Amino acid sequence: MSSFLLILLLQAAAPSASGSFLSGILPIVLMVAIFYFLVFMPMRRQQKNQKEMIKTLQNGQTVLTSGGIIGTIVTVNDDTLILRIKPDNLKIQVARSSVTSVVGADESAKK
Repeated sequence: MSSFLLILLLQAAAPSASGSFLSGILPIVLMVAIFYFLVFMPMRRQQKNQKEMIKTLQNGQTVLTSGGIIGTIVTVNDDTLILRIKPDNLKIQVARSSVTSVVGADESAKK
């Protein structure tokens, strides 16, 4: 019987509390939405562009690695690249994921 009274009291108090609850939670929901659109969407877009760039690497492109090494791609394997580093034409093997950007466009893209 007492649980029934408790339920009735909670239902009677709910309409007055729901208005203050919504007015208290609405600014938080808006802040989360703004944060999502200003931070997470651009970050997701940048990650998508980075994955696409890594997927389309080809021989002859000049790339910059995360370690600051600039080299020309000699061989493309599944998950590694062989880069030729100037001036001594040193060849090194790096992970594909370590490439941060393409520095110079290859000759086929210029045509």
